[in-house]
Amino acid sequence: MLEVIGAGFGRTGTHSLGLALEILGLGPCYTLHDVSRNPKHQEIWNDALDGKPVDWNFLFQSYKSAVEWPSVTFIDKLIQQFPNAKVILTMRDPESWYGSAKNTIFEGLELSTHNPNPIKRENSGMIRRLILEYTFGGQYWDKKYALKVYQEHINHVLGLIPRERLLQLNVNDGWEPLCVFLRKAVPNEPFPKVNQRLDFLNSQPEWVKTNKSKKHKGMH
Repeated sequence: MLEVIGAGFGRTGTHSLGLALEILGLGPCYTLHDVSRNPKHQEIWNDALDGKPVDWNFLFQSYKSAVEWPSVTFIDKLIQQFPNAKVILTMRDPESWYGSAKNTIFEGLELSTHNPNPIKRENSGMIRRLILEYTFGGQYWDKKYALKVYQEHINHVLGLIPRERLLQLNVNDGWEPLCVFLRKAVPNEPFPKVNQRLDFLNSQPEWVKTNKSKKHKGMH
């Protein structure tokens, strides 16, 4: 049963927030990685994209929190399904967000069509559909359009969630605003900072780096 729902797009500090929530006892936290770990979830998310009924309680039965995509795409339905859950909107400067998303999520999902592992290649198909097509209408390389989608999402969340149920969070602000909002004691350890752009790029498998090199050479 979800107690906390992250409402921010990926690359706004969502993975750091997810780890922080787990440290605070609000885990496991559902992220994109959990889609890959649960093959049956692929079908559920595709059903959601098709507008079919989804058993959200079943999907999140083992989780206390969820951040980023794919959950954020269905924030309207989740806040209705879990009316007592608190909502955290991770914030980042739009220009900075786009630069990060372009070089990690957008490019990575395009390259995922070349994954030599057929199962992982199929898994990434749903994620490409959800982010590149459903969220950004296939216009993710159009910076102006992508930033418009980003800002409209923020405005939608701000208008959707009652103020007492919502925290706007910059993860660089550390533990205090998050712990005050969730009524938790501040942990005696640094606020987690994970999945930063350089970490993301360095952790890519060799087949990604090879295809990225081919793609960039073809652009010259």
